[in-house]
Amino acid sequence: MVLIFVLLLTVDPRIVFDHNPNDVANREFKFKNLPSPSKDDAASRAKLTLIDGELEEGSAELAALTDGRLPRDEDEPGANVFFRSGSSGGRFRMDFGAPIEIAQVNTYSWHPSSRGPQLYKLYAADGSDPKFNPDPKRGVDPASCGWKFIALVSTLPESGAMGGQYAASVNDLGKQRYLLFDVYVTELYDNWGNTFYSEIDVISK
Repeated sequence: MVLIFVLLLTVDPRIVFDHNPNDVANREFKFKNLPSPSKDDAASRAKLTLIDGELEEGSAELAALTDGRLPRDEDEPGANVFFRSGSSGGRFRMDFGAPIEIAQVNTYSWHPSSRGPQLYKLYAADGSDPKFNPDPKRGVDPASCGWKFIALVSTLPESGAMGGQYAASVNDLGKQRYLLFDVYVTELYDNWGNTFYSEIDVISK
């Protein structure tokens, strides 16, 4: 599954990635090709809802993804959002209250090992479809109930260590009210493949 995701991703020009390896990563979250997380963006005023899956007991609440506060070190569970160990991830929704023109969705993560890389599908909706279901559980294709598939995001390295800080940017989403993040584990060798997501920024036009 992970390999298929990586292969499919390489053809999407709207997605940009950046990575700070463990020996470079620090609390500033500065990247070469992408901006550092913002403290004031559209996501900071959005409502987050868990649709499917369970957060780990030591995870921060979903609100930590949009509060502009970042982890101080590489392994700080309470400053990141991550799904229950041993699970296959989950889904959560972001609601802006009304449609906005979205220029970028930027996601940030940090961990010294396999919880560092990101792997998720991104969907969006303006809510106008008569079939719109705001809470599609795992097993329901969001594209069948009013959601538009936007991108498959994978920052998994082709080889070498997986640790460090990762940033991913998806561009030009159009006018949308909702975002749906369908989050997957980065590896299946053990129970520790659920990513430490540190922040999500949504930049409006």
